[in-house]
Amino acid sequence: MSETRLFLRQLITQPRQVSAIAPSSRALARAMARNLPPGRVVEFGPGTGRLTEAILAAGVAPEDLTLFEMNPDFSDHLRRRFPGVTVILGGAETAPQHVAPGVGAVISGLPLLSMPVVVRKAIVGAAFSVLGPGGRFIQFTYGPQSPLPEVERAEMGLAVERGEKVWLNLPPATIYRFRRA
Repeated sequence: MSETRLFLRQLITQPRQVSAIAPSSRALARAMARNLPPGRVVEFGPGTGRLTEAILAAGVAPEDLTLFEMNPDFSDHLRRRFPGVTVILGGAETAPQHVAPGVGAVISGLPLLSMPVVVRKAIVGAAFSVLGPGGRFIQFTYGPQSPLPEVERAEMGLAVERGEKVWLNLPPATIYRFRRA
């Protein structure tokens, strides 16, 4: 099945889980994967693998990439498409159970702002549990505000850098990079 058909089928059958009107564009994927640190990378919510493709193209070795995907159809597709990449069928909040600390970056395509606060904090907390010193949590959002509100960043001891706005995405998306303050 083509990626577009797979995406559309999942969008129709599980719209709350997919929560996007189109797969991430190649332009957004390249921008998210730009300037990745050397070493291991984790991706939350890879979907059909557009960001995964860009992460690998940026030089991350397949054995250094771990994906967390809750949708079984997407997980099966990712395993077939990216041999050598570790695909975990499960939520991002379980990352510390599967990945040793010391990761250079966690890249997320999850819709953080549409999640309950407790879930959002669990996911971001899991990311920082596996990130090494100087590691970055890289997230995009379609909204006009940070995907992690200021009060939550302060509670978690995080600083944020607003990155570029990617207009060649449907809808346009803004990238944010979070680090320990």
